[in-house]
Amino acid sequence: MANQLLAGKCGIIFGALDEKSIAWKTALRCHEEGAKIVLTNAPVALRMGEINKLSALCGQAPVIGADVTNMDDLKNLFEQAIQHFGGPVDFVLHSIGMSLNVRKGKHYTEMNYEWNQKTLDISAMSFHRVLRTAWDLDAIREGGSVVALSYIAAQRVFPDYNEMADAKALLESVTRSFGYHYGVRRKVRINTVSQSPTRTTAGSGVKGFDGFINYAEAMSPLGNATGEDCANYCVTLFSDLTRYVTMQNLFHDGGFSFTGVTQSVIEKMGD
Repeated sequence: MANQLLAGKCGIIFGALDEKSIAWKTALRCHEEGAKIVLTNAPVALRMGEINKLSALCGQAPVIGADVTNMDDLKNLFEQAIQHFGGPVDFVLHSIGMSLNVRKGKHYTEMNYEWNQKTLDISAMSFHRVLRTAWDLDAIREGGSVVALSYIAAQRVFPDYNEMADAKALLESVTRSFGYHYGVRRKVRINTVSQSPTRTTAGSGVKGFDGFINYAEAMSPLGNATGEDCANYCVTLFSDLTRYVTMQNLFHDGGFSFTGVTQSVIEKMGD
């Protein structure tokens, strides 16, 4: 049920590829809660995905392509968004992640370092670029909110998550550091949401994903959080109800992150 939590607000959603995407679900929830949005993704993702369908579902939201490793593209994106909205944005979602070593089957101990650099650039330093561009253009309204999606592999070892664990750790570090500066300057909040393993197009590419998601379900007192529930959580972080939450990595995982073991896992290990 919509409560108009984002009525009068406007924002940019990065990374909606298809209906499985958390960014896609978040865009829909923001629209339902009264926000106006701009959708963006890399040009190749725009060609591969179904973002025009999402645009129609969100009241013909503008779709603006942007390579997040290109500062000129990001500058153009924010300038067009400001022009479209008639002023700064209130919120931004960064839902971007790509691992060349995972995609090409390179084990963590044998990674290709050139590919690794691209992974860190796209999956983590792109967040710094987004924030830097918004900072330079004063493109986020005072008291605004920025959220990036992370995963607990930034803190704990999940062998097949590979180099993306390093990328998420860097992403969370950028969140803290830029969050300090943006908070002092414009009271802008910057947080990451550490989501349960979710059946997105990108997430399903991780080796052993089915076992991964089943284990997390068994280890979470509330069960895995769905993509829809993550979208709901993002809406609260974009709203005025969380004005003093910043520089945090917020676990949205059904309790997985603080559970040592569950009775169901003990019973399965005893079989």
